[in-house]
Amino acid sequence: MLVRAVTAPGLRRLCRGGRGSPAACFPPGRALLGVRGAEAAALLQGLLTNDVTQLAGGAAGGAPPAMYAHALNVQGRCLYDVILYRLHGSAGEEPHILLECDSSVLEPLQKHLKLYKIRRKVDIAPCPDLSLWAVIPGEGAGDASGSLPKRAGQAVLLTPDPRAGVMGWRLITKKGANPSEIIPGSRVGDVQDYHRHRYKQGIPEGVKDLPPGVALPLESNLAYMNGISFTKGCYIGQELTARTHHMGVIRKRLLPVSFLAPLPRDGIPEGAEILTESGKAAGRFRAGGGDLGIALLRLAHLNEPLCINVGGDRVRLSASTPEWWPKTAAK
Repeated sequence: MLVRAVTAPGLRRLCRGGRGSPAACFPPGRALLGVRGAEAAALLQGLLTNDVTQLAGGAAGGAPPAMYAHALNVQGRCLYDVILYRLHGSAGEEPHILLECDSSVLEPLQKHLKLYKIRRKVDIAPCPDLSLWAVIPGEGAGDASGSLPKRAGQAVLLTPDPRAGVMGWRLITKKGANPSEIIPGSRVGDVQDYHRHRYKQGIPEGVKDLPPGVALPLESNLAYMNGISFTKGCYIGQELTARTHHMGVIRKRLLPVSFLAPLPRDGIPEGAEILTESGKAAGRFRAGGGDLGIALLRLAHLNEPLCINVGGDRVRLSASTPEWWPKTAAK
């Protein structure tokens, strides 16, 4: 496998956090699927919401090293949320793209791609020799200048998370590599802290947050997370998505929620109905950890007191709009 380390000034912030807390590296429980061959981009272009040709063109011209997208079913609902990574360095090289997905859907995603591969010259295979890390900069990280770490070359890929700046970086290493040696001063964190960070920022990830065949891409804030192109042309599920976008009316969105103590011993059931104080249906809880979570809510009830009935008890919660959302986003 041809490997390249992507470096940028932002890496210095990860390596030298100033007086703040160190960067934390988390194993997010995601898997990597390799898609390689002359027609790799053409295959993915017809299956994903984003414009893969921009990623596949190589590093020249400012093409991004990573891209977020959804694979949709014919009804326009999300099947898989993926982050794509470009391993080839130029348009003259054989296209080599990694797809990051929920580890529980690695096999279904592989079958999905092979179903539409037909006779294209593409190899599709898991990458058990690679490890994926989410890198979240510590609070108070500075912009101290300095040379890149000597062991940065151990990284297959190090790139900003394409979804939102608040999600830090994505690091791909060879299996068994120590991320704290690649990013000196960093530490390996508890994956539950990573998920709590996601929920606090309202970033969905995986099948619990985005139930396959249920979640709609625009309600899931795909456009806010740089995950869709409205000019790329046809792909599976495009019709409903494009119509919703051009109508300009999205009444429900995924939002971060926080619960008020005390919480039920067994937590909040996934899919639980969220109600207003007057008993009106306001949305559904998707998933969470502790007092934080993510829910699909009607924007009309965003600023109202909300609750979930669990075992006869009323659990109160509040929702908010993330600060990283575009300024023109619905309030």
